[in-house]
Amino acid sequence: MTNSLLGLRADPAEQVPGRVPGGFGHLGDPRARLVAGPAASSGPEGLGAHLARIGSIPPAHHGRVLLNEIAISGLGGRGGAGFPTAIKLATAAASPGRAIVVVNASESEPASFKDRTLVRLRPHLVLDGAVVVAEVVGADQVIVQLHRSDRAGREALSRALLERRDIAPDSVGIRVSLGPDRFVAGESSAVVAFLEGARAKPRPGRRAAVAGIDGRPTVVQNAETLAHVALIARWGAEWFRTCGTSGAPGSVLVTVHGDVACPGTVLEVWGTPTIGELVAAANLGDESLAHGNGEGQAVLVGGYGGTWVTMDRARRLPLSRDELARQGVSLGCGVLAVIGRATCGLAETARILDYLAGESAGQCGPCVLGLPEVSALARALAAGKLSRPGRRRLPELLGNIAGRGGCAHPDGAVSLFESAITVFGDDLRKHLRHRPCEGARRAGSLPIPHHSEHWR
Repeated sequence: MTNSLLGLRADPAEQVPGRVPGGFGHLGDPRARLVAGPAASSGPEGLGAHLARIGSIPPAHHGRVLLNEIAISGLGGRGGAGFPTAIKLATAAASPGRAIVVVNASESEPASFKDRTLVRLRPHLVLDGAVVVAEVVGADQVIVQLHRSDRAGREALSRALLERRDIAPDSVGIRVSLGPDRFVAGESSAVVAFLEGARAKPRPGRRAAVAGIDGRPTVVQNAETLAHVALIARWGAEWFRTCGTSGAPGSVLVTVHGDVACPGTVLEVWGTPTIGELVAAANLGDESLAHGNGEGQAVLVGGYGGTWVTMDRARRLPLSRDELARQGVSLGCGVLAVIGRATCGLAETARILDYLAGESAGQCGPCVLGLPEVSALARALAAGKLSRPGRRRLPELLGNIAGRGGCAHPDGAVSLFESAITVFGDDLRKHLRHRPCEGARRAGSLPIPHHSEHWR
């Protein structure tokens, strides 16, 4: 198999399917998996076309049989943590009470579009996975959680649910829930809190699979994970494992954003290309990056709580969760955020840290007190105005924050800043001499949403 590509610009209305060199296909390529099917310009795939293309789930592949197949497949959650899906399902099935399944499609990472792509274009694949998981764990309802701003996703799901009710009614009730557009509101425990009627803020230490919504076992899986389940239910574990690696089997969706010709490009990968090859694919064969940046400078891997790596290193890094982990890099939610030579990495990092500080749930000291100070020091550094006391304060502050937050939000901010200090070392020395680089004055490359004041 080759790889499959869907070009999705930052404006979701601008779909850009097309072939590019390097072994990548396009949305609708029959060799693809999650993004196989009609072209993006066709809009959401209808139920009839969906069933005609991949068929119904065999009756024998439900319940305990499917749970066993998922265990053999080695499918890990695609939301970021990579927790084994079969263990989560088995835990929920063994816990007392009637379970609930939550499709977490509230894609909070600003640079990620993969879950939104699936919900908007392959809604029945996602819903199939949710329904069979509900059967596995004995759930009586499925809830699809979206951000309120995702109008296209809401419309695609509404049409899909009407089709399913009219043509092939599901064995479980399905409804859509709309939550606040906050960064941490998409964290699984925050989703559970919101569905209980509380504010959409993380609740550390709570195992939703044991006692989630109203104390009931609750399976929270993102859209990509459930789409994989729908395919495993049809074709089995061995088919799923024919791509990927032994430690990280199956295909994976990634979003390439930033200083590339087509920011927001979503790629389905089932081989082990390098990150550099994926960046080239997002340029659709164009040798130069967007915005006059020329050759890429660095890639932020894993999203806004991820790790910067130089482009030289990215060219050699294989896109495999297990291989990346061995090198101290997490693929996280599958974001590759690229900046070119003309962009200041320190200034870009300061913009992201300012956003992360504003998106704190305000529930612990590292977030309430630590992140605003980190953001202020990062802005001063980017502007070439970091004082000597600030230089001394920075390492102490980062050390006090790491590992002490109520959730992973402050840890992600620390990881981001520490990797920036290492990767952009040449610029760092200029900025510390109060001579910021030219790129510090140009507009940012990566998307920063407006802060929402709402948590409900």
